[in-house]
Amino acid sequence: MPSNNYYDVTAWPVGNPAKDVGEVLNSIIADIKDRQSATNVDDGGKPGAVIYIPPGDYHLRTQVVIDVSFLRIEGSGHGFTSSSIRYNVPEEEWPDLHELWPGGSRIIVDLPAAEGDEAKGAAFYVERSGNPRISSVEFSNFCIDGLHFTPDGSGMHPENTYVNGRTGIYVASANDSFRVTDMGFIYLENALTIYNADALSIHHNFIAECGSCIELRGWGQASKITDNLVGAGFKGHSVYAENHGGLLITANNIFPRGASSIHFRGVTRSSITNNRLHSFYPGMVLLADNSTENLVATNHFLRDHEPWTPFLGIDNGLDDVTGLLSVSGSNNSVIGNHFSEVLDAQSIRPAGATPVIIRLKTGVGNFVSNNHVVAMDVHPKASDSCYAAQVDALLTTGAPDGLAVTAVLVDPESSRNTILDSGTDAQIVADRDINAIRATPTVGSEFRRRLESASKASRSQSVESSLASTRATELGNRG
Repeated sequence: MPSNNYYDVTAWPVGNPAKDVGEVLNSIIADIKDRQSATNVDDGGKPGAVIYIPPGDYHLRTQVVIDVSFLRIEGSGHGFTSSSIRYNVPEEEWPDLHELWPGGSRIIVDLPAAEGDEAKGAAFYVERSGNPRISSVEFSNFCIDGLHFTPDGSGMHPENTYVNGRTGIYVASANDSFRVTDMGFIYLENALTIYNADALSIHHNFIAECGSCIELRGWGQASKITDNLVGAGFKGHSVYAENHGGLLITANNIFPRGASSIHFRGVTRSSITNNRLHSFYPGMVLLADNSTENLVATNHFLRDHEPWTPFLGIDNGLDDVTGLLSVSGSNNSVIGNHFSEVLDAQSIRPAGATPVIIRLKTGVGNFVSNNHVVAMDVHPKASDSCYAAQVDALLTTGAPDGLAVTAVLVDPESSRNTILDSGTDAQIVADRDINAIRATPTVGSEFRRRLESASKASRSQSVESSLASTRATELGNRG
């Protein structure tokens, strides 16, 4: 028989989901709470429910407040398509475009701007006090669209500012086993803001063209961010976490233009592995505020130039001595990563500086091993076509000249680090008395070593021969 714990927003008698799906969703949640009021009935009592959002456009003019566990809100398509590309196409070309807006099961956030209180600008606000923590709330397979960005006083095109005061999902209270899967987030100032998460899973989502994409705040443990396509704006974070332990960030494709790709603050015993990271700015991965005992391994870092005309001249405020990977903490492992630094030498800031790939700023006992650095001096081209410009930039591998870089820079505030095979002797800037260093051999170095060894042997034999001759002469004179 049909379950009374399955709801379809288009079949619910209260409200009009096309005009305000927030009103409909709040009414459904109220019904769930009213029907599931007993905590213990036949070893159950509050199984929760599924709310289905069919493909279509649904304006949200009332914030959805979630304070029940075991609730799944699902659709039938994440619906992502680039609004940024469309907004930067001349309006006279819009009639010829196949579509103008994201699709699928699409929620359009029409909440009023909430300056200074980002929680009020959230489409979905999750909070419950008391024990146990709210658990097993799931968002799956629909799109949350912030629709437009707004002017920020910079003079930029308003649709390129990444500012509108709107958030997709805001989780304010401690939570357990939440899941965000197969979602699409677009044109939100903050896509996901989650406090105090335990065993959170953010998996297989498309989160892009948002001011910040994923922010894990407060504290948390044992969560994972896996297999997502992510790309923030130049003012925000693609992935940010603070005071977390046991966080797994794996197999994500993180697009350029975010002020950082991954930013840790006070994060411990966590892993950043097997990600593809692309940025137009330095400071791609930041382990800050005593982030300790983390593993950064087998990632691909690419730093190159912004090729799209609307965003030329934009940066994140960091210079090229910051490092693509910056570490402020102890006992971290940086192993087996590939770094591609593809820059025009004339663009390096400050002028005349040598760009840094890995920088150890503070802490002790960090282990840096078997990292490969490719650095090229290129003369980039810009284009009005975002897709063509980016693909051309990615596929261009020939470069007339290599680019001089510092593969590893160890600040005086960092010591007792081990650096193995992650740069030539000339590419490692560190105090050899307080750090253990084995440089990557350079081409021809073995030949030179053998030549020097042979030369020493030859000189030694010459000395021995000379001494023998001298002794023989002395003996002859005595005779």
